[in-house]
Amino acid sequence: MSLLLDIFKDQRTVFKIAEITMLFPHEDSRYISDRMRYYVKTGRLLNPRKGVYAKPGYNPLELANILYTPSYISLEYVLQKSGIVFQYDTRITSVSYLTRELTVDDRLLSYRRISQNIIMEASGIFRDGTHVNMATPERAFLDILYLNKNFYFDNLKPLDKQMIDKIIPAYKSMSLEMRVQKLLANG
Repeated sequence: MSLLLDIFKDQRTVFKIAEITMLFPHEDSRYISDRMRYYVKTGRLLNPRKGVYAKPGYNPLELANILYTPSYISLEYVLQKSGIVFQYDTRITSVSYLTRELTVDDRLLSYRRISQNIIMEASGIFRDGTHVNMATPERAFLDILYLNKNFYFDNLKPLDKQMIDKIIPAYKSMSLEMRVQKLLANG
């Protein structure tokens, strides 16, 4: 019972089996796997994907980060929440090392592939108190322009132009810089 109690004491809501094993270094990994299956079977934990366990009521953004690592929440999801794009979209959009769409518990998770060098650049990405890596609106703006040069934005006023200037060198793209300058000058 201590195993389950310690999992519920942890602030995270989603765990890979390897993370659970690290929480209990003195326990046998087969024992931990057996306990996890038992907790899922009895409804105490959820198993949204193979090798991933979650507390009931887990944070779907945390799940999106854990499924493919490294990744961070970005693109339409962040732009919509920031008031830069008005079109409603239920997807949780992320940037990662691959392009993939999957549905987990009736939520569509969408990943777009971007260069590993860009993913590893930390400027414009913050980790909130709920263990979610998320792009700032400025980083999401640059990510989507990098991936889709003809993307339409409804409102560029919330963007911090100085923050964009700090982040844009990570993309190493003159064409992106020119598109950004043109959009911000007209926006």
